[in-house]
Amino acid sequence: MKILIPIGVILIFISFSGCYYDSQEFLYPQITPCDTTNYTFSGGVAPILENHCLSCHSNSAAASYGGGIKLQDYTDVKTRALDGKLLGTIKHSSGYSPMPQGTTQLESCKITIIQKWVNAGAPNN
Repeated sequence: MKILIPIGVILIFISFSGCYYDSQEFLYPQITPCDTTNYTFSGGVAPILENHCLSCHSNSAAASYGGGIKLQDYTDVKTRALDGKLLGTIKHSSGYSPMPQGTTQLESCKITIIQKWVNAGAPNN
């Protein structure tokens, strides 16, 4: 009987400590609205490319993984933006290889940011 009490206390402690995910932040995450007002290259487009494209299309990886297409430097991105290939691939348009490859299309907010930047003439801002 003396051994059952400590085991019972331990089991109660384990059962209460197992609910650490029941926090308000975990249960109700904050959803940030889509901000398409920042469609500059440095503040809007470049971070999207860094997070979704440069693993294959950086200057060092493009030859091995990205079909020779580089998207690390502004000049390279502008070239792909103005010839229509950047938007064609990220929108998964017919006739273009859908990117990012092997995954779903980018969120519409990110596509809108890139679209607005291209429509503005792809400025280096």
